Amino acid sequence: MLYYQINFCYNPFHFFMKSILVTGGAGFIGSHTCVKLLQEGFDVCIADSLVNSSEFTITQINKIIKNFHKDKYGKLFFRKGDLRNKNFVQDLFSEFKNKKNPFESVIHFAGLKAVEESINKPLDYWNVNLISTINLLSIMEQNNCNTIVFSSSATIYETAKDRLLKENDQKNPINPYGNTKLAIETLLNDLFNSNPGKWKIANLRYFNPVGAHESGLIGENPLNKPSNLFPLILKVAKGEYEHLSIFGNDWETRDGTCIRDYIHVMDLAEAHFEALNFLKRSKPQILPLNIGTGKGTTVLEVLEAFKKINKCEVFHKIKNRRKGDNCCVVADNNLAKETLGWYPKRGMYEICSDLWKSASLD
Repeated sequence: MLYYQINFCYNPFHFFMKSILVTGGAGFIGSHTCVKLLQEGFDVCIADSLVNSSEFTITQINKIIKNFHKDKYGKLFFRKGDLRNKNFVQDLFSEFKNKKNPFESVIHFAGLKAVEESINKPLDYWNVNLISTINLLSIMEQNNCNTIVFSSSATIYETAKDRLLKENDQKNPINPYGNTKLAIETLLNDLFNSNPGKWKIANLRYFNPVGAHESGLIGENPLNKPSNLFPLILKVAKGEYEHLSIFGNDWETRDGTCIRDYIHVMDLAEAHFEALNFLKRSKPQILPLNIGTGKGTTVLEVLEAFKKINKCEVFHKIKNRRKGDNCCVVADNNLAKETLGWYPKRGMYEICSDLWKSASLD
């Protein structure tokens, strides 16, 4: 087990505080959420296998924290390990309990997340995503840690091109990645029903997280070949790839390319913070929430915006439709706004410009 600790500053409140465990916290969404939690004064332990992320991200979080100019902020800890190893998870909880700083809640990001890869490697996705979660929940229950925010996905929905998706809409994933997310939500629902007075659960259904921290110090930088739109655009803009492949221009949309709801990753990070705050002050419940902007943008519109905002060229080619894709996926985010008092503050300009700042990370 790899141990890593950053002691940013003395905080007299730490003696009375409990920690938050962030699984997969060195990844794209996890790292940005950790920055927000630390900024708000929470102690954070990142547990990550580093299969598709890097310890360099921990260093970058440290740099961001040092620029907060606040009188108090949280401590950051890092432990390398795989949640499928139940002993690793138990040791993690025991360690922080013995430190008199036990985990009061968990944000669960850890898992594999590429749609196309999941189609080719379904066994890997079921193994990693389900076994990790089962182990985590089992150890949480043993340690009386009963608050969790789960990183779910809009891929669980049966999509409809003519309306926004609501939390109670039909669920019908069309790829193994979405199937694993829906299975975990089902598991969490069963767990809640087993003792309705015990668990506080929020399933945050992300639409398309993009962008980077405004500092440019962290962003979306997968170790493996990227499969998401914005990292691919960046690779082409930097000359690392010859062109961007756009999968289909014959969809039933305004320009023939797919429509997605792109949300800035820091808006998403703030949604996690608000979800935790809501659960802490509320009675036990299980709450599904769409986290998106409520606005759809086509692939070609994204491409043109990126080129204009960053004054660069990005060549593209139209390819056949890709297996596992949907035509249009856009959130109805009213429940999140009404329940959490949260709303997205950043738009396409911030998404593209912040991503461009992070280009030097690769």
